[in-house]
Amino acid sequence: MYDYVIVGGGSAGCVLAARLSEDPDIRVCLVEAGPMDSAEQIHIPAAFAKLFRTRLDWDYDSHDEPYMNRRRVYLPRGKVVGGTSSINTQIYIRGNQADYDAWQQPGWSFDELLPYFKRSEGNERGPSRFHGADGPMAVSEGRAGNPMSTAFLEAATAAGYPANDDFNGSEQDGFGAFQLTQQNGMRVSTATAFLHPALSRPNLTVETNVQVHRVLFEGSRAVGITGHRLDEEVTFRAEREVVLSAGTYNSPQLLMLSGIGPAGMLRALGLPVVLDQPQVGQNLQDHVLIPLIYPHEHPISMLAAGQPEHIEQFQTEGRGPLTSNGPEVGGFVRSDPGLPAPDLEYLAAPVMFVDNGLGVPDRHALTFGPSLLTPRSRGSVSLASEDPTAKPRIVHNYFAENDDLRTAVTSLRIGLDIANQVALKPYTSDPFRPPASTSDADLRAYTLRYAHSIFHPTSTCAMGSVVDEQLRVTGVDGLRVVDASVMPTVVRGNTNAPVIAIAEKGADLIRGLQQPAETTDDA
Repeated sequence: MYDYVIVGGGSAGCVLAARLSEDPDIRVCLVEAGPMDSAEQIHIPAAFAKLFRTRLDWDYDSHDEPYMNRRRVYLPRGKVVGGTSSINTQIYIRGNQADYDAWQQPGWSFDELLPYFKRSEGNERGPSRFHGADGPMAVSEGRAGNPMSTAFLEAATAAGYPANDDFNGSEQDGFGAFQLTQQNGMRVSTATAFLHPALSRPNLTVETNVQVHRVLFEGSRAVGITGHRLDEEVTFRAEREVVLSAGTYNSPQLLMLSGIGPAGMLRALGLPVVLDQPQVGQNLQDHVLIPLIYPHEHPISMLAAGQPEHIEQFQTEGRGPLTSNGPEVGGFVRSDPGLPAPDLEYLAAPVMFVDNGLGVPDRHALTFGPSLLTPRSRGSVSLASEDPTAKPRIVHNYFAENDDLRTAVTSLRIGLDIANQVALKPYTSDPFRPPASTSDADLRAYTLRYAHSIFHPTSTCAMGSVVDEQLRVTGVDGLRVVDASVMPTVVRGNTNAPVIAIAEKGADLIRGLQQPAETTDDA
């Protein structure tokens, strides 16, 4: 018996386990489907793509996407302690103030969330109005120093876009280098930052390699979870609450397997109905990237990272190509100057990132392109089977809304303009599978053929529909969801930092604590 059982040891779950177990009188059990994060490739930043489709990846695909020529889209998710923070590109972006204010959820405005961002953050630049310096999550400057990244920023400036040295400061617009969740050139995940320092606490138990099958109910109250470790059935009881932190795909799947979801679908699969909640798994949102790939003959891409001199530099200095997170630099742009905030994020990586990241880079290359930050299209997560080991049925419905496709065409034109600037000419003279032309029709066709997820799914257990502003599942007792699925809409940027802040606030909500005091440190 525990006080709290947390399902999912990922970006949110590790934070929750560490924060809740700060009280020695609270017994916490963290249950993770994957193993501990001991694999060497997790901690070497440049090796993230080598983790795709391995045992450390849930290895999901969308079902046939009806508006993308019925393609299936690869959707990696970390199946390891640290979750997707153990396999992501380590970019530290919070999104835009307008995102949180638009949620219109009590306690979740940007000003109310900022103290939680700052509490988790250990920024090497020091404390300021927008940043914390003493938190467990190290945030640092990139150490790869690739000349293609420098050239990309010069080209963006030449194309007329402003420079921005802090996307998490007062303004998001402009181009610059991303700050990263790294320390001394090594990946920092929520496992290394939050969970590992707490593992010695006697009131914290971490159970790995356990796939949870369902939440257990007594009446309408959640009292524990059951699942399997290999062929052994295991059950963990929660005296106070069960907390789902299984992510945007797996949290709604678990709710539905547990009898919370659309009653008609549950009955059709022979599952008991605890609560008819048709919004579970709906409202799925994500960012798509439209890649522009430019092979060249300069031997400076991440393809050279394994050379002996770069290995030595990584081991002795914590610098060089092996510290590359992939998209080292980028920027935020408004596709229409009348928009209240950026709706495009450009990501530039010194590598041939082809076929959703699953292709083998065989040439030195630069890959960059726009990510659509404010998609209007909505998808869903549902059950493909009553068998809890079956993968969920995920349909993103990318480009279901024509406005998204119009924005994609505009975003590609901006990207192609940056590629034509003088600073990038040494690297962009030989495009790989380029659009047939710059006509609207050809740019639309290119988008639908090559766009892919940039791995930021959210909103399938959204506040205001599935959970309340306390993150409690509405209609039952003793059950919360704390992860990216509770966002009413996806934020304008990478989602790891927002999920950490959600978990920081979620821990306080569970403990009944007040909001942390805001500081006014100057830069």
